[in-house]
Amino acid sequence: MGRSGLTRRRALVTAATAAGVPGVLAGCTGPGTGGGGAARPSAAEAARRAELALLRRSAAVSGVLLAGYDEALAAHPAALGTRLAPLREAAARHVAALTPPGERAPATASTGARTGSPDPGAGSRAPGTGSPDGRTAGPDAGAGPPGAGTASGAGAGAAGVAASGASAGGAFPRGVPAEPGAALAELAALASRTAAAHTAALVGAPPESARLLASVAAAGAAQAYLLGEGGRG
Repeated sequence: MGRSGLTRRRALVTAATAAGVPGVLAGCTGPGTGGGGAARPSAAEAARRAELALLRRSAAVSGVLLAGYDEALAAHPAALGTRLAPLREAAARHVAALTPPGERAPATASTGARTGSPDPGAGSRAPGTGSPDGRTAGPDAGAGPPGAGTASGAGAGAAGVAASGASAGGAFPRGVPAEPGAALAELAALASRTAAAHTAALVGAPPESARLLASVAAAGAAQAYLLGEGGRG
C-alpha cells in the first residue's frame, strides 16, 4: 500500500514536469528570432537602401562636373559664358534628378564661385598666379571627391571605381587653365569620365534607376562631344 502510493506520487510529479516543458521551451528564443536581437532588414529594404546609395554616388559624380562648369565660368566668364551656361544648367538638372527624393542635392565645391562668396585666399594671390603654369586655382583644388568612400549595394564595385576616376582630385586638380581652350578640353575629358561612371553604375541597378543613369550617361557623352570637337567651327 505504501509502495503503491509512492509510485503514484512519482507519476503525478513526472506528468506535471512534462506538462511544463513546452511552456519553458516556448519562452526560449534563438538569435535573430525576435528575442531582443536586432531585426535584419528584409530583402526589399536592403535593395531599397542599395538603390539610394547608388543614386547618392551618381549624384556626387555629376556634382563634380557641375563644379567644373562653375569653376570654368568663374575663371572665363566672357570667353566661355555663352557656351557653358546651357551645359551647366543641364548638369544641375542631372544632379537634381539623381538625388534621392526628400534629400538635398550634394553641395558642389565651387558653390562660392557661383554665388559670389569671397575666396579666402584672394587677398594674397595675384590674378592669374594661382599656380606656376598660370592656372587659376579652383575652390576645390586638392579636395577629395564628394561622397567618396560610400560605395555599397548593387553595382558598387564598378560604379565606385568609375566614380573615383571621374572625380579624383575634383574638377580641376591643378586649377582652371588660363587658356579658355584648355579649360574646355579638360571639361570635355571630365564629361566623358562622368558619362563612363554612370554607364558603369548601370551594372545591377534597378530598372527605373538604370533608365535614369542611361539617360544621364548619354547626355554626358553629348556634352563631352560639344565641349570638344563637336563644339568647334
